[in-house]
Amino acid sequence: MNTLSSTLHSACPLLPRPPAPPSPSSKCHTRLHRVKASIAVEPQTKVALIRIGTRGSPLALAQAHETRDKLMASHPDLAEEGAIQIVIIKTTGDKILSQPLADIGGKGLFTKEIDEALLNSEIDIAVHSMKDVPTYLPDKTILPCNLPREDVRDAFISLSASSLADLPPGSVIGTASLRRKSQILHRYPSLNVQENFRGNVQTRLRKLSDGVVQATLLALAGLKRLSMTENVTSILSIEDMLPAVAQGAIGIACRSNDDKMAEYIASLNHDETRLAVVCERAFLQTLDGSCRTPIAGYACRNEDGNCLFRGLVASPDGTSVLETTRVGPYAVEDMIEMGKDAGKELLSRAGPNFFSS
Repeated sequence: MNTLSSTLHSACPLLPRPPAPPSPSSKCHTRLHRVKASIAVEPQTKVALIRIGTRGSPLALAQAHETRDKLMASHPDLAEEGAIQIVIIKTTGDKILSQPLADIGGKGLFTKEIDEALLNSEIDIAVHSMKDVPTYLPDKTILPCNLPREDVRDAFISLSASSLADLPPGSVIGTASLRRKSQILHRYPSLNVQENFRGNVQTRLRKLSDGVVQATLLALAGLKRLSMTENVTSILSIEDMLPAVAQGAIGIACRSNDDKMAEYIASLNHDETRLAVVCERAFLQTLDGSCRTPIAGYACRNEDGNCLFRGLVASPDGTSVLETTRVGPYAVEDMIEMGKDAGKELLSRAGPNFFSS
């Protein structure tokens, strides 16, 4: 296992190399609370041909604008001003920030209200961060498109240390991710992880600056899409922090009976990303993972053109981590089977009480 782990980066040459880090001193599967959706529409006079539904965070809007720009570039009829409208929908996950994610709901926390707006024809397409999308899509919806994947790695951000290893014992790290928490504590049990460190990227960076925590981890993909990589202290390797399933990938959904929208968004699909996401989500679905379950998974094309998949499950306190790898053809059926098989192996090895520790 260690040998496979140490060669993962070299086997996936498309994984970007870390830039030189700046100085540290530079600046679930539980009941979902019912919260009525809030919808805000960008003002315009022309009737839009496509209404894009999205969350309202700066990162979500950046992803919606990326989708809009790609649609305009690919379809001349959408290039006219006002042809595409962005509709902001506030989700349960955006409204309830005072509780850990695991306590307020599991799957669909950041997508449920957007899915409802899509089914109610209040929007025509929905733009999601794929790691927020449940493994089962709502009835009468499809997700035929993944945009090209951004960097999947996690970024370490601190004003006082250059890496996790440099943090003094007892240092507080803020995260809302059990995946990150369990992997941090597995390698650095002397650190203290605050797991209800929630809010958008800007909010978390402000809390860090205010001294609420000594460090935090954020998805490098989001920082790149926001042009905020100057905040990165260092970048964690895949070996040190396996990413969330579908991290760095954007998904675009529409109604299953809307052939026109399906045609528009399918034209933007990046097939290599889509197949990797399919593999990882098959792994997650087999594990039936929720926001209370530390799970990580990553599929990429290796130097031989095959799929290299690595999966991980951990106990919430990080005392136990189980990993597995698979290599096989970079083809949809093979990759789905790889993900499922890896999930079954880890379920068998973990046993029924693994996640209760």
